[in-house]
Amino acid sequence: MMRRMILAGLALALAACSPNASEAGAQSTQGSAAVHPISGLPVVPLRIHRGGKVLTFRVELARTPQEQAKGLMFRTAMGPDEGMIFPFDPPRGASFWMRNTVIPLDLIFIAPDGRISNIAANAIPYDESPLSSTGAAKAVLELNGGRAAQLGIVPGDKVEW
Repeated sequence: MMRRMILAGLALALAACSPNASEAGAQSTQGSAAVHPISGLPVVPLRIHRGGKVLTFRVELARTPQEQAKGLMFRTAMGPDEGMIFPFDPPRGASFWMRNTVIPLDLIFIAPDGRISNIAANAIPYDESPLSSTGAAKAVLELNGGRAAQLGIVPGDKVEW
């Protein structure tokens, strides 16, 4: 019996040290938001409605000016259904660049009504050319470069998080 208890304790200790433990541990069983293991930002569900189809993502929520200024700079990889959302309150014209951004990104500009107004697809890493919204944006969603086209995401689709 004692041997089983020791083995069970060792199994739990090893599970806590596994590479996925930080991600699993980031989610609370109390229902609070997960926290991204690299950025420390909250991770929230985001849905894009296109026609009768719903595309689901888990995105980091960059709320403060400091979080938004850093964004995905220096990040070397991102999962296919991951991203980062930059909400603005109140909505405003938005302009982004790719300074210190290692991976290509799709920048999806979201109008005040929650619909996609325009997409800057496959933004070039390290490029400092401005990528701007057409009109006021209540948020900008960053996904891996080419992901919007791959999934058929287009202006007019509805975004909610």
